[in-house]
Amino acid sequence: MKKSRINMQTRNSMLLLLTALVWGVAFVAQRQGGATAGPYTFNCIRSFLGALVLLPVILFRDKHGAGKKPQSKEERRRLSLGGALCGLILFAASTLQQMGMYYGTTAGKAGFLTACYILLVPVFGIFLKKKCGWNVWVSIPVAVVGLYFLCLTDGISFQRSDGLVLLCAACFSVHIMVVDHFSPLVDGVRMACIQFCVCGAWGMFPMMAVDVQRMGPAVWVQSLGSADVWIPILYAGVLSCGVGYTLQIVGQNGVNPAIASLLMSLESVFSVLAGMLILHETMTGREVLGCVLLFAAVIFAQMKFDRHRLNQE
Repeated sequence: MKKSRINMQTRNSMLLLLTALVWGVAFVAQRQGGATAGPYTFNCIRSFLGALVLLPVILFRDKHGAGKKPQSKEERRRLSLGGALCGLILFAASTLQQMGMYYGTTAGKAGFLTACYILLVPVFGIFLKKKCGWNVWVSIPVAVVGLYFLCLTDGISFQRSDGLVLLCAACFSVHIMVVDHFSPLVDGVRMACIQFCVCGAWGMFPMMAVDVQRMGPAVWVQSLGSADVWIPILYAGVLSCGVGYTLQIVGQNGVNPAIASLLMSLESVFSVLAGMLILHETMTGREVLGCVLLFAAVIFAQMKFDRHRLNQE
């Protein structure tokens, strides 16, 4: 039984690593698609698309007995509550991030400040009796230093827009804790589907109030006819949302939230690598050092040291 649990944790850790890879490459899609159609339009459409692509997955899993279909009123209520909470928090996080960048926070600084959820998750976990080994606490500041070198190439200064991105980081840390609570209790694919529907529904408000008004209805509609918009949206909707966030919900099952946050923070590394391969961006020595520190922190956090074992309960 113990060996089976360890195997599940290893498998789920690999799923979270794959999640980070999918999200990292999605940064390229966000840079291209959001600039053309508008950031809120991009988030709204990709959320609904993520929900849409999961519907046949749910039907397929139910047909082959792999789904965890709710049987009682209590199970349906729990699934609906988990999906609604995750969707609302995800919408708040993504909107705060977009607002911060709109009002002046650079992409690199936004990436660094957003990834600061790795500091908040273990702190929040203390109040929920989620203990971490000493190696996890050591790994967290190392990862933050790595993120600093990776994301902030011109030093750090603070402005009011950065506060919005820090609130975004707090929302993402709460999202991780909510997923940690509900993922063992409900079907992960179903909860992800509900999450995207809720996130997309909330996203319609800033889309209409900001993007449509700023661009004008005619120009906004015309922008949605461009392949430069739909190729990134399809990637972000199908893979980043449909696959990535579903992998997060499934992968977090049985994995300590602090470990999960470290693994998912590797999206910053993968985003830099994707930029090199797809957009032909270059990587400085400072960014290489940041990647090395971040990878080292993630690996060290998962090592076992006597009584301080991985994913202590």
